Amino acid sequence: MKTAALLSVGLSLLAGYIYGDELRRRKHAEEYAADLIKLLEKASLKTPLPGAQLNKMAAVLNDAHRQITTVSKALQKRPA
Repeated sequence: MKTAALLSVGLSLLAGYIYGDELRRRKHAEEYAADLIKLLEKASLKTPLPGAQLNKMAAVLNDAHRQITTVSKALQKRPA
C-alpha cells in the first residue's frame, strides 16, 4: 500500500513538472510570436509593397515623359 502511494505521488510530481514545463514553453512561444507579429507590422508600415513602389515609379516616369515631350514639341515649333 505504501509503495502504491509513493509511486502515485512520484508519478503525479513528474506529470506536474512536465505539464508545467510545457506550459512555460507554450507561454514563451506565444510571447515570441506576438513580438514577431508586432515587428512585422512595424516593418510593413514603413516599407510600401513592391507593387506600390513600382506604381509610384511608373507615375514619376510618366510625368517626366510628358514634360520632356512637351518641351521637345515646343522646341520643334519654335522658329529658328
